Amino acid sequence: MKPVKVGQNVVIEDGVEFGENVTIGHNVIIYAGTKIGKNVMIQDNAVIGKQPTRAKNSILPEVKKLPPAVIGDGTTLGTSSIIYANAELGEEVFVADLATIRERVTIGNQTIVGRGVSVENDCTVGEKCKLETNCYITAYSNLANYVFVAPYVVTTNDNYMARSKERYDKFKGVTVKEGGRIGANALILPGKVIHEDGTVAAGSIVSRDVEQETLVVGSPAKPLRKVPEDQLLRNQ
Repeated sequence: MKPVKVGQNVVIEDGVEFGENVTIGHNVIIYAGTKIGKNVMIQDNAVIGKQPTRAKNSILPEVKKLPPAVIGDGTTLGTSSIIYANAELGEEVFVADLATIRERVTIGNQTIVGRGVSVENDCTVGEKCKLETNCYITAYSNLANYVFVAPYVVTTNDNYMARSKERYDKFKGVTVKEGGRIGANALILPGKVIHEDGTVAAGSIVSRDVEQETLVVGSPAKPLRKVPEDQLLRNQ
C-alpha cells in the first residue's frame, strides 16, 4: 500500500511498509524496512529509521545494524524530528518539531513528545505521558504511564561525569513511576526514583528518591507535604 500523499525530494528506501492514509511532507528520509502504520502524518525534513553512529572514543559498545523503526497508527512526526532505528512508537503518539528519539526506545500510546525533546537510547516511556519543550530524558531511563515532564527538565545517568573506568558498568538512568510529575528546570540525578504520584517542584535538584504522593522542593529537594488529594492520578 502506497502512502496517499508524498511531498518533493522524499527518499524512501527498500522494504518500507505503509498503512493506509499516510501523508509525507517535503525532504523526508525513510530508511529501509521502516514500518509505518495507517493515518500517520510525517512532516517536512523528518528522518525515520536512522542507524546510530558512534564516536571513536565512545565507551558505548559498537553496535551492528539495528532492526527498523516502527511507527504506530495515527502518529504524527513533526518537522525535522529524528526517529532512530529500533525505536517503536505506539498509536497516536505526537512527536513535535525538532524532537529526537534514539535507538531501542519505546514510546507508549497517546504520549506527547514536545518540541526539541531528546529521548536518549534504551529508554521506555509509557502511555499518555507528556514530555514538554526541550526536556532531556537520559539513556537507560524508565517512565511509566501518565508521567509529566515540564520544559527544560534534565535527567542524568553518570555519577562519575565521564571520569574513571569505574563508571563503565554503573550508568543508571532515572525511574519515574505512574503519575510522577517533574516541574520546569528540575534536575534529577542518576538512578533516582520518583515513586507513584511523586511530584518535583520547579527548579529542584533531586538527589534522593521521591516518595509516593509526596511533593519535594529545593536544592537538594526535600519533602514539603503530601500531594493534594484532588491532584492524585486516581482522582482524575
